[in-house]
Amino acid sequence: MFQRSSRKGIAALEVFIGGACYGANATMYKLAYADGFSWPQVVGCQMWFAAALFGIALVASFVLGQRWVRVGAGLSFKLMGLGALSCTTAILYCFAMSRLPVAVALTLLFQFTWIGIVIQIVITRRLPKRSEVIAALIILVGTMLASDVYETGISGLDPLGVACAFLAAISCALFVTMSGRVEAPCSSVQRGFIVCLGSSVASLLVCPDFLVSGVVVDGIAPYGLVIGFFGMLCPVLLFGLGSPYLPAGISTILASAELPAGLLVSVLVLGDAIGLMQWVGVAIILAGVAVSQIGVRKPD
Repeated sequence: MFQRSSRKGIAALEVFIGGACYGANATMYKLAYADGFSWPQVVGCQMWFAAALFGIALVASFVLGQRWVRVGAGLSFKLMGLGALSCTTAILYCFAMSRLPVAVALTLLFQFTWIGIVIQIVITRRLPKRSEVIAALIILVGTMLASDVYETGISGLDPLGVACAFLAAISCALFVTMSGRVEAPCSSVQRGFIVCLGSSVASLLVCPDFLVSGVVVDGIAPYGLVIGFFGMLCPVLLFGLGSPYLPAGISTILASAELPAGLLVSVLVLGDAIGLMQWVGVAIILAGVAVSQIGVRKPD
């Protein structure tokens, strides 16, 4: 029982770090847009560079003696579908950020904290723990403060952008949930490579000419490396490792580490000024994450 409890604690840390890795996305998206790249190009570079990074890691693991496992067509299709779901989140979120203030897009995306609990109820047919509900409510309050949306509001905003940001929240919650339900008898690297193949193929829906357009040599490569690594490779690996050991609602709550990490990245990279209330919001989010862990590490 102690070992199982310890594994849950490690799994919670893996999902938390995976969510924090997403924090680099918003800043890199803004920098790429400022450099003149379109949101479909940004989506394409994130997915294809992630697949390339996973491919390099897969070859390296083979050279080091880790053998590849035969994965059947059915399971490969499920894993690629998981990648397509991740790409869907990126498509909706990138499009929303091109039409909405970043604070609003972030706030709408972070509705995945309670959406994940709803999905958990539907899948498991059981009510969430009180600590999960309280944690989600605390995080939503913290998100409102940290994203500064309580001052900017959402009135008069592009309705299509608002709808896409909310749909991105649903897609994100589904991705985190399904990451824990689609298991594979292969290494995490091989699993992640198949997932990213699915996301790369899905990205062709919005940027079909990415591979032949010359955008890579035009300067998008640095952005692709960063968001491919932090926005796909690390989260796919870490969610795949940790999510199977946690309830779906807990996983989505832990993934809310994205917003505090995103604010920190924007301060370090862009020099953005973060107000006192935003830091209070960050503290509240982290408190919500701590509340969500009540009972998680108790032996079953």
